[in-house]
Amino acid sequence: MGSRSKSRVGAQALGKNVRVSVAKMRRVIDQIRNCSYEEALVLLEFMPYRACYPVSKLVLSAAANASTNLGLNKSDLFVSKAWVGNSTYLRRFRPRAQGRGYPIRKPTCEVTIQLSSKSVEK
Repeated sequence: MGSRSKSRVGAQALGKNVRVSVAKMRRVIDQIRNCSYEEALVLLEFMPYRACYPVSKLVLSAAANASTNLGLNKSDLFVSKAWVGNSTYLRRFRPRAQGRGYPIRKPTCEVTIQLSSKSVEK
């Protein structure tokens, strides 16, 4: 595992407790996987989904991590890995018939965006 991580230099950003369901977030993440950094930002800008905003912030954060911590050029970056996982539910209660409380589960997710450099790849 050690040799594999050295062969590809990359930076990542992790978003925890993003208030979007996993299925809706995957719809966005699948579009930007393996895109270049600039192309991913343009795609996220013009897709009509609410989940695009937190993902674009994560892509910008991962690019800032790559340039600041690893000294990579932003024009060489591409989205090498992107995945979404379930997180906790926000638990709320709504009133129902005959004085009962009905639980509402509002889903959250964890998003990870990993950027790598094309020059290291070749």
